[in-house]
Amino acid sequence: MNQPPDAAGLDEVDRKIIDLLLEDARITNRDLADTIGIAPSTALMRTRSLVERGTLVGFQATVNLSAVGRSVQALVAVQLKAHDRVEIDRFTSTVPKLPEVLTTFHTSGSVDYLLHIAVPSTEVLRDWVLDNLTTDPVVGHTETTLVFERMPGYSGPLPQ
Repeated sequence: MNQPPDAAGLDEVDRKIIDLLLEDARITNRDLADTIGIAPSTALMRTRSLVERGTLVGFQATVNLSAVGRSVQALVAVQLKAHDRVEIDRFTSTVPKLPEVLTTFHTSGSVDYLLHIAVPSTEVLRDWVLDNLTTDPVVGHTETTLVFERMPGYSGPLPQ
């Protein structure tokens, strides 16, 4: 018997769909339905509903960065000199869109932004930080930490 939806509006079927799509976003609708034990039409309708409600926001490929020549990853903490809206808007409209940047986090505390970047070498990393951050007039301080290994966590709904 299905449980009622939780606070996020997800029921047991929604959670199973999310878990299966996190495991394999390329799963066929038929396999999704068979695994959950529902009709393919129901699986399709429920998946579309999760997309329409904004619960599922995309389906993506995960790239082996080393295989595409980006074997050096780093987290770069950026502290701004001043919190001038015009400069912040300029910074956030350019830096996160640079091809080396995988993810940008706007944070609280002593660090304003945390950038996850991937580049071919430590020399390229050094030059990238100098060219794109150190010379930026709004950037007051950066600290670069090399990433030895990335271990993704669980991004689905929390277990009940």
